[in-house]
Amino acid sequence: MRRLILLAVAVLVVLLAGGGALRLGDDPQPQGVERDAGRARVIRVVDGDTILVRVDGRRERVRYIGIDSPESVAPDRPVACYGHAASEENERLVGGRTVTLTVDEERRDRYGRLLAYVRREPDGLFVNEELVRGGFATTLEVRPNVRYAGDFRDLEREARAEGRGLWGACDR
Repeated sequence: MRRLILLAVAVLVVLLAGGGALRLGDDPQPQGVERDAGRARVIRVVDGDTILVRVDGRRERVRYIGIDSPESVAPDRPVACYGHAASEENERLVGGRTVTLTVDEERRDRYGRLLAYVRREPDGLFVNEELVRGGFATTLEVRPNVRYAGDFRDLEREARAEGRGLWGACDR
């Protein structure tokens, strides 16, 4: 009887703590809560939506979640309108800087790149958002990583209406 009471109390504590039932391999992070992938030093800006960083002693290629900049380095495609400008803006924002990387539901894409929301230190500038706001990138919704999709859509709509960046320079 004592074991049954202890078991019931243990289950109640887990449920009250919000843990719910976890299966082996489940991510215990509550849905909708960002997960910090760490502080990183930007080694190189690849293009307008991709950077190479050093995090926890290893090199990682990081693809910004929720945005897509015009191509500037794809070997099989010509440089797209505003591609160089997007890369230059990304360089201005994070080149050689320390950033905080935060993942969403899916950590990696099919190419093995870390998918992240990127915030510049020490000021906390949300780089993904800033690139859309300035018209250097468009929105790209890829489920399940859509935490800021609505915010990015609103910023894109404003940039387009005001002809900022690629919206004023390119045929779209």
